[in-house]
Amino acid sequence: MSKIATLEIDGNKYEFPIIEGTENELGIDIKTLRAVTGGVTTIDPGYKNTGSCESAITFLDGEKGILRYRGYSIEELADKADFLEVCYLLIFGELPTAEQLEKFDKDIKEESQVDEDMKKILDGFPKSAHPMGVLSSLTSALIAFNPGSVDVDSEEAMYGAIVKILAKFPVLAAWTMRKKKSLPLDYGDNSLGYVENLHKMMFSRPNQTYEANKIVNDALDKLLILHADHEQNCSTSTVRIVGSSHAGLFASLSAGISALWGPLHGGANQAVIEMLEAIREDGGDTAKYIAKAKDKNDPFRLMGFGHRVYKNFDPRAKIIKKSAEEVLGDLGIEDPVLDIAKGLAEVALKDEYFVQRKLYPNVDFYSGIIYRALGIPTDMFTVMFALGRLPGWIAQWREMRLRKEPIGRPRQIYIGENYRVFKPISER
Repeated sequence: MSKIATLEIDGNKYEFPIIEGTENELGIDIKTLRAVTGGVTTIDPGYKNTGSCESAITFLDGEKGILRYRGYSIEELADKADFLEVCYLLIFGELPTAEQLEKFDKDIKEESQVDEDMKKILDGFPKSAHPMGVLSSLTSALIAFNPGSVDVDSEEAMYGAIVKILAKFPVLAAWTMRKKKSLPLDYGDNSLGYVENLHKMMFSRPNQTYEANKIVNDALDKLLILHADHEQNCSTSTVRIVGSSHAGLFASLSAGISALWGPLHGGANQAVIEMLEAIREDGGDTAKYIAKAKDKNDPFRLMGFGHRVYKNFDPRAKIIKKSAEEVLGDLGIEDPVLDIAKGLAEVALKDEYFVQRKLYPNVDFYSGIIYRALGIPTDMFTVMFALGRLPGWIAQWREMRLRKEPIGRPRQIYIGENYRVFKPISER
């Protein structure tokens, strides 16, 4: 027997079906609410209690610390799969066979050249431009070089657009960083794997032979996997709502990049390093800042601790903590900022105050540490996040278009002035 929710307004009762997901999540289907009640709507600022869609891509349970892509646990994927396999899984629904993965990799490499005129657009930005603004603009500019819209009813056309953006996006991201560092632009090497090639494009020097570092590349691979999708967050919802107008894939992704840019979303790992640098400039006394964090009257907050969704622990942080330790150990970096980070993490994992409040180091904390250790500029951290989130955005856009979801159009409750008579300017 199907479940029903009953809503009573002014003595009138209305029934709405309850949808149950495959993980037993319940949602009240209120599609007909305005029609049957004569105009009543719900109000939910931030949509914290509103499901905008049904999706088969990602499941997370914040209370239990569960994150799964297409049913596969994030722990298994980070341990046994590489980023390109996870891209395929998220976008197409199943892990690829060896033949499918080989073709996917080959097709992406064949699309990895970026039109030379894109360099002119990049040249137009000053070095002081924020990398996320540059990346969003370059992604949007791809539309000019690929003006045809994607035929979503054609699997071939859809596949072509997907491999094209997966191929060109790492190039644009790497170029964004190299521009900032005054390095010549690099197309990488198609004989390398996806993540290894990304690392080469970002860090190779014209007067040095590029040498891959397995520990570093494995850590990058894991970071990209851990960030690949996270259900209906701000940037993902943005991609879906922009795409619901039938805007193209590149335009929708550009909007997602802009949404991710905000410090309350993708900028969190950048905020971690900025906090650590501020502590160092103040003498590096971690005990002082631990005390400030415990003082409810002190405005200071530890960035990178706790999580809005995960109420007990962030499963991604458990995975990447080990990688952070391996990278720091392998590179042998001596950095007072990273020493402060390790000190704060040790306290937070043992101190009763933080343990009781579930203020554990999250994925943003450890990803910031790794990116700094690799020599990635702080304002490039969110670009790295975007590189990881790209397959999730693509998968969500594809799902939304294939499901033929209607254009997004939230309602509002008007709280402005009632009708007023217009007065000529001489009477105001």
